[in-house]
Amino acid sequence: MVNAGFPKFGSAQSTVRVSALRNYNLPDFVLRIVARDCGSDLLEKGRIDERLQSMNRDSLDLLHRAFVDCEDDADGKFAQLRFYAYVSSMYHKSEVAVNEAIPGASGKNHRVPIAVKTSGMYVAVATNKPTGKPVNKRDAVRFYRVVDDIKSGDHGTQLVDAIYASSVGFRGEALLALAQLNKMRMADPESRLDFKTANFENNIYTMTQL
Repeated sequence: MVNAGFPKFGSAQSTVRVSALRNYNLPDFVLRIVARDCGSDLLEKGRIDERLQSMNRDSLDLLHRAFVDCEDDADGKFAQLRFYAYVSSMYHKSEVAVNEAIPGASGKNHRVPIAVKTSGMYVAVATNKPTGKPVNKRDAVRFYRVVDDIKSGDHGTQLVDAIYASSVGFRGEALLALAQLNKMRMADPESRLDFKTANFENNIYTMTQL
């Protein structure tokens, strides 16, 4: 934690990084994740440029590479950060939790990369494939079953959205499988869920209609 009088980095490179990053809609929790991973301080409140200026050079460099340069790394960390920001932008008035464990009707706890809450209730869950081969049918069906189990449990009564994002694309069979499963449940208002897919290409996420 730092105070409002925290010294600002004076290097030209840091100034350039802050100037570029201030134009991006970077959620608080993304800044906290990067600050933690880079051993950086972070101003808790204030304007976005002030908060960025309170971060160390490693943090600013990582954020710039992930969001401005849209680089990819072997571990998929940059892609995950972009995914977090994308989902957060869709639910900017809600609480966003990362790596949330949610119990399903089966009694199993499902750990999802992103869970969105409104008034304490889960309204959306999302996952992302940052590296490797395109999402296949098995991946899609596994995601559907996890979400269906959560929806059927006590914590899923208000769940309405399920988003599968990918930085490596989708196979046609995966999109077809999700579309068919989604269509089957639409007939029942009580179990209705809106399954969505989003593909990251040309440095932006594009939602695909199932």
